[in-house]
Amino acid sequence: MRWPGHLIIYLKHIMEKERNVLKTELKPCCTNPMTGFYRNGFCQTGPQDRGKHVICAIMTAEFLSFSKSRGNDLSTPVPQYQFPGLKPGDQWCLCASRWKEALDAGCAPLVILEATHESALQYISFEDLLEYKLVLD
Repeated sequence: MRWPGHLIIYLKHIMEKERNVLKTELKPCCTNPMTGFYRNGFCQTGPQDRGKHVICAIMTAEFLSFSKSRGNDLSTPVPQYQFPGLKPGDQWCLCASRWKEALDAGCAPLVILEATHESALQYISFEDLLEYKLVLD
């Protein structure tokens, strides 16, 4: 029996306890809409994930517009890929390079550090992520 790739990644997460940028256990980013390269709610990555979808971010109208202007329309639903389209306030696993590009352009969305995979630190400084962390009251 062959196991689906997303199930293998989920089992790996359970067994290995992947880490976030705070060096604690990686928390889920969002399950409604279901996010993550493996569509399991986690900002995990692996060899197939060329975009490195490791930043758990909270969408803003400004960022969604920016992403669309760069050729990645995250607002429009794509039913054939079970993609509902995002709106401001949705949480989503972003590609590290797109978040960095938005940072450089002055429109990076807030991030949830507990749900941002530690591999994000290969592309973005901890200080930059910390500056954009979501602060709950």
